[in-house]
Amino acid sequence: MTGLVLKLGPKERLLINGAVVENGDRRSRLSIVTPDANILRLRDAIHPDEVTSPVRRVCYATQLVLSGDSDPDEARLQLLRRIEELSHILTDTDSRYLLDAASDAVIHNRFYQCLKALRNLLPREDRLLAARLS
Repeated sequence: MTGLVLKLGPKERLLINGAVVENGDRRSRLSIVTPDANILRLRDAIHPDEVTSPVRRVCYATQLVLSGDSDPDEARLQLLRRIEELSHILTDTDSRYLLDAASDAVIHNRFYQCLKALRNLLPREDRLLAARLS
């Protein structure tokens, strides 16, 4: 496994195993070679007030694992159940692919990859909720 590669913008912050790290003045590329490191880009972090939809709830639960506020072993089954519930609602091919990737990531303790896959569902969920309200 080659690890996780993050491309960081100037002054971008991320959380690595509970420590906030800030990039310098230039763009950079960071390779995380420790397989079980918990990484969360702070620009990707969801504020508790923004947890207003099913996908956002699963993203937030995943984020809590990455920030160290939730035990991965305790959260795993709950995350898998929530992803399974989403698969009953988001049934198109692209959504199923992302949900399968998120499930696989949780099973293999790759919570950053799970969050990344789930975040790709947010625009689709936003469109569906907007269409429902109109």
